[in-house]
Amino acid sequence: MQGLVEEEKIDSFNAPYYAPCPEEVKIAVENEGSFMIDRIETFEIEWDARVSSNSSEDKILLSRGQQVAKTIRAVVESMVENHFGNEIMDDLFSVYGDLVDDYIYKKKAVYVNLVVSLKRKE
Repeated sequence: MQGLVEEEKIDSFNAPYYAPCPEEVKIAVENEGSFMIDRIETFEIEWDARVSSNSSEDKILLSRGQQVAKTIRAVVESMVENHFGNEIMDDLFSVYGDLVDDYIYKKKAVYVNLVVSLKRKE
């Protein structure tokens, strides 16, 4: 991938992502003041859990990392393509899939989801 994209484009790309912990959610709800938290729970889901393809051929040919990369691509491709152009998409997500494969091999990779139940204050 090196050399396919100008360094300035990489430096100017900003995809902000913020994942609050349960305590931060509690503080934000309390500061807003209209609701109280009825229940808050965290769930961990492995990166490659329930990753599937409609094609049995894909299931045979794709590694776990490539399956995860397909899922992430479905979410972020339009934003990345708009900034960097269409010509790098296949290579970019192929390399990303390889990196995910390596990471999954070394560590347990999970998404952490927060589920919050709120009640309106009277």
